[in-house]
Amino acid sequence: MLIALLLVSLAKSREARAEDPQIQVGSKSFTESVILGELLCHVSRSHSLTAEHRAELGGTQVLWKALLAGEIDMYVEYTGTLRKEILDLPANASDDEVRQKLAALNVGITPHLGFNNTYAIALPSKLATTKNIKKISDLQTQPDLRIGFSDEFLDRTDGWPGLQAAYQLPHKDVRGARPCNGLSRPQFRIARCHRYLLDGC
Repeated sequence: MLIALLLVSLAKSREARAEDPQIQVGSKSFTESVILGELLCHVSRSHSLTAEHRAELGGTQVLWKALLAGEIDMYVEYTGTLRKEILDLPANASDDEVRQKLAALNVGITPHLGFNNTYAIALPSKLATTKNIKKISDLQTQPDLRIGFSDEFLDRTDGWPGLQAAYQLPHKDVRGARPCNGLSRPQFRIARCHRYLLDGC
């Protein structure tokens, strides 16, 4: 489950904030993160603060390192990503455990932002009908399908490696692609890819 929350750097001193009061908001390289970054800037400005959106900086580790280094002041992260990929905590770690570990790094978090966005898998409906693919386990009998996932999903333990192990998927032609862009690019010939649930799958 990927529930959004806001990570805020607490490392910048009061003096440093007085010299440079502008809030630096970061976002990852996908549409939802960019929109959330823009929203953070609008909310900041509505409270008479100045804010700059540093859009599409990269993936999770790029944003996290930028936050720790004080290059950005805040960005939206997801609870599953925070626990597994950043803090190396069990998926069922409590919010209090997360807060304690973040506090030791001078990072604070807000309450959940009120929506859940998780991964989903997409493939063309014609292909799903032809191959009779209705659930993930049906892919076990389709080893020749070409698959495209984001580089981050390919590397995450709870991404492709975990999915492949859980469903014993035999696919070998698995490559990096932006979420679902491959489906509309015939030259790439991707049979299936991941989407984010809020994309409208």
